[in-house]
Amino acid sequence: MADIPEDAPEHCPGTQSEQAGKSASCQGCPNQKLCASGAASAPDPAIAEIGAKLSTVQHKILVLSGKGGVGKSTFSAHLAHALASDSTKEVALLDVDICGPSIPRIMGLEGEQYVDDNLAVMSIGFLLSSPDDAVIWRGPKKNGMIKQFLRDVDWGELDFLIVDTPPGTSDEHLSVVQYLSSTHVDGAVIITTPQEVSLQDVRKEIRFCRKVKLPIIGVVENMSGFVCPKCKNTSQIFPPTSGGAEQMCADLNLPLLGKVPLDPRIARSCDEGRSFLAEVPDSPAAQAYQRIVQSIRDFCSNSMMEERSTT
Repeated sequence: MADIPEDAPEHCPGTQSEQAGKSASCQGCPNQKLCASGAASAPDPAIAEIGAKLSTVQHKILVLSGKGGVGKSTFSAHLAHALASDSTKEVALLDVDICGPSIPRIMGLEGEQYVDDNLAVMSIGFLLSSPDDAVIWRGPKKNGMIKQFLRDVDWGELDFLIVDTPPGTSDEHLSVVQYLSSTHVDGAVIITTPQEVSLQDVRKEIRFCRKVKLPIIGVVENMSGFVCPKCKNTSQIFPPTSGGAEQMCADLNLPLLGKVPLDPRIARSCDEGRSFLAEVPDSPAAQAYQRIVQSIRDFCSNSMMEERSTT
């Protein structure tokens, strides 16, 4: 994979490309002169350091979304809870949403970094004096914070590291992919809702993954209908006018991991810092989560076997 400089535009060709600093997408990029001169091609030594630090982490999963408000952090938290429900597994959740760190609240953490003995969390939210403090940083400082999280945190031996990212395809995403380039990443789970306005941004996220050669584990459609707790009928609150995630996945040859219906208890459990899966395990949404998580487990197992067969 070509190294990608900090503050790179969406269609950055990468510093190893012959078009580095010369393509149309390079216009206006603060790194344009550096890339064109070839000086940017020297690898960041932190990449190798991070590779060594994370060599004891078996599986690394990124959770992405093109658009905000689709339930990405909620999914990340419940994925962590579900994986850690196996007491033999060590799980960590890294929140790299620097400007909107919601994971500490969702996980019910106030100054603590452990949910359970086998589930740890790291977030810039732990470094703020108040949950209401705003992080007003430019790209390089955010990138530096992500580097610190990956390189300086003592992750120890983990079965799963889940990385919750902010919406979009900008600094944080480029930094995470670049810094993890010397270690095996299983892939990305992409979160969307059924409406076309969300799917449009998710297609950009998919193109980003393919551009930087990040494997896509699959797509999850959140808020996919509402199951009435009394009559059990399903209503489409957000109608999939263009076929929803199912049609998009068929068009782009991607796995649809599952659809999670709306359930007001999910929002309440997040506000109260509790696991919805543990609170209401028999609900349609919890069952959908469990099927999705099993698909992710299966993908990671196959990914590990493929990596071993090529080394």
